[in-house]
This record gives sequence, structure tokens and C-alpha cells, in this order.
Amino acid sequence: MFKHEHPYQPFIKKDTTKLIVGTLPPPRFSTGELLEKDVDFCYGSYYNSLWLFIDKIHDLKLKFDNSVEAIQQRKQFLVNHKIGVCDIVESCEREKKDASDLGMQNIKLRNLIGYLNEYPNIDTLLFTGGNSKNGPEYFFRKHIKEYGLKLEVVFSEVPRIHQFELPVIPSEARESAKSNLSVQLSAVETSRLIRTVSLTSASGSANRAIGSMPLYQHLKNSNPNFTTFDFRVMQYQEFF
Repeated sequence: MFKHEHPYQPFIKKDTTKLIVGTLPPPRFSTGELLEKDVDFCYGSYYNSLWLFIDKIHDLKLKFDNSVEAIQQRKQFLVNHKIGVCDIVESCEREKKDASDLGMQNIKLRNLIGYLNEYPNIDTLLFTGGNSKNGPEYFFRKHIKEYGLKLEVVFSEVPRIHQFELPVIPSEARESAKSNLSVQLSAVETSRLIRTVSLTSASGSANRAIGSMPLYQHLKNSNPNFTTFDFRVMQYQEFF
């Protein structure tokens, strides 16, 4: 059994307004066995196209290699656009040493509600995948259920948009009762609205699902050169 631990701490600044939420990078990022075109940072896998979409949208001319410069380019973009990264899975166990979400067992989640309370400027969560089992939205729904919260539908088509009211817990209450949720919630004075957006996964495994989408089929019929990459760029540019 392989113990798969997340190699990166959440990347969040005081003025962060949007948070990218995924699950875990491939195991090689935890073991340090990177490929030549991998970047040693969040979503740095050569086979995950998130940074390719962002590069296309903003013409950043990003490097795709193991260099420090490649990491700094991505961090600077996030800071400039007030975007953070906080994947929801802290660790899991795997029978096979692969990146399959379905292959995760004995999963330990990060406390995203805690991070939202710690960083009050965050108003949007960008899930890099939908509500399929062991996806980021799936885990987040389980996570907020512990707090008596649930997502309300705002827009039901892909990318699906939900929202929920987050109770605002004063910092002194969080500090004095870190392990006692009921004590924290009793100190709630107000709430803030958080929006969630479930984007089509940046992984190549989502291409088949994109191909079955009526919108993609319509655009493909109108322009035979239109690709699944173009479809994601079109979708992501609204939120990045």
C-alpha cells in the first residue's frame, strides 16, 4: 500500500479571492520523480493542462520544465490575479501507485472551511472537476455536510455553479475552541456568500466526456478544427 501525501501546502495570500480546489497531484510529485516537462508546483504535471489553458488565455509564455523560474512564473500569476490553490485531499492510501481519484483509500481531507474562515476575501472556489466519486466537488460536499451546510444550485449546465452561506466565526472563537465545532458555531455573528464553480477537468481523461457535450458537438460541427483544448480554454477564461 502506497501512502500518498500532498507535496504542497496551500498557496493562499491575504487578498486571495478565488481558490483552485483539486484532489492530489500524481504520486511522482510526492516522491520527487518528476518528468522533464513537469513543474514542481501545483498542477505542474505534464499531463494536466491547467497551466496550458491559463498560458493560452493570458499569453504568459510559461516555461514547462523543472526550473525555479517555471515555479515563480506560476506563483506570480496567482498573486497578480488574487488566485490561490488549496487541494482538498491531504493524504490517502493507494494499492496502485497511480493518480486515479477512484484509487484513493483512507482519505484525509483538508479543512477548507477553516481556510475560508482564515482568509475572508475568498468568495469563489474553482473545482477542477465535477461531482463524480472522489472528485473535488464530491469531497467538498462531504466536508461541508459536517458543518450543516449544503450547496445550492445557481447554474445547472457545465460548468455548474453553486453557492452556500458560510457562517462567519470570529477569530477569537476559532482560536479558543479549535477542536470544538459546536462552540465555534455558537459564536457566529453573520455569514458570507461563497460561490463554487465545477470546471471540466484539465486532465486528458475528461476528453471523452467533453466529446459527448451538446455545446462541444455544436461548436465542432461549426468549426471542424475546434478541439477539446479550445473548449476548455473557452470555459476557463471566464474564471481565470
